[in-house]
Amino acid sequence: MKKILAKMDIWLLIIMIAFSIFGLIMIFSSSSVSTVLRYNVPQYHFFIRQAMFLAAAFVAGFIVVLNVPTSKYKYISPLAMAAVIVALIGLFIYGRITNNARSWYDIGPFALQPSEFAKSVIIVFLAVSYSRLEKIKNANIYLSLIPVALSLIVAILIAMQPDFGTAIIISGIIFFIFISIPLVKRNLIKVLKVGVIAVGVAVVALLYSGTEILNSRQLQRFEFRNPCSRYTEDTGYQVCNGFIAIHNGGLFGVGLGNSSQKYLYLPESHTDFIFPIIVEELGAIVGTLIIILYVAMLYRILKIAREGENLRLSILAYGVFLYLLFHILVNLLGILALIPLTGVPLPLLSYGGSFTVNVVIMLFVVQRVTIENKTIKNKREIAGLAN
Repeated sequence: MKKILAKMDIWLLIIMIAFSIFGLIMIFSSSSVSTVLRYNVPQYHFFIRQAMFLAAAFVAGFIVVLNVPTSKYKYISPLAMAAVIVALIGLFIYGRITNNARSWYDIGPFALQPSEFAKSVIIVFLAVSYSRLEKIKNANIYLSLIPVALSLIVAILIAMQPDFGTAIIISGIIFFIFISIPLVKRNLIKVLKVGVIAVGVAVVALLYSGTEILNSRQLQRFEFRNPCSRYTEDTGYQVCNGFIAIHNGGLFGVGLGNSSQKYLYLPESHTDFIFPIIVEELGAIVGTLIIILYVAMLYRILKIAREGENLRLSILAYGVFLYLLFHILVNLLGILALIPLTGVPLPLLSYGGSFTVNVVIMLFVVQRVTIENKTIKNKREIAGLAN
């Protein structure tokens, strides 16, 4: 274990642990009222569950993820991709409806959200797929579209739940990984031609299918400006109360546990809207510090991706960078009414079993990438000295 720790990115690990502990504290603070008044469960309910999710994810990360070479992912990724697609299809029959989306399986006292794990599976699947293509000499550019097409099937199934926030994040991950592939960069014009044709066919098919692409409730989400002018409407209520929480906090906050907006004004105070509660209780200074730490975490991950000793390692780290970046941007920009609100949680701070486990596991995958980068680099330097 000491050898593994020595090769890990310590700063990334410290930030990860700090966010996890701070998130636990704020989940307890932000949910302490709603647990009793809304959910009729003990005050510590969400705190205990989140602690269990974090403990399980960290144990799995240290014991399993750090010790499994990423070269073994080629055996796992096809099965995982098939399992995700089957699980997403199964939701249409067995899924539980929450917030007008059929996204969850009830498994005893817990709920499983396949779309969260779909993000990590797609990252691994694309890393393995393009690593294989790179080894094929004179690989046809059109072969590179096959992994994208399979991944987009997942995004479409998630959009059909409907969960457009998650579908958009997955589509963004797919797009940016795809355009970063060396084979694609060398054949960008061909790829753009295929892309334009595919989009055109999709638009025509949708227009003539008679299908309602967005229902009235989903269209209302695009009314995101000036939320407080629509305080009594669904499109403005939550965001406006988030504004009130941020305003109440000022620079230094009203004190830990003293939020007024968590008294059911913000129904999702421990999940999607945990950031306004943090600012209300601890102030804008702490809120700014959180954003700075997120930037530092993203910088460390992007640095690891750029230092990747092979394409597989680079895509794995870069995919996690995109995953976290999109979640942070979509959450914060939605809360600030700069984009439509989509109900996306904040990494390591918001409550959520599937999401939390997935984020922690993927951060350990980045650590595994760091270990392999350093191992390969050391072997190369030793070989150089021997010659």
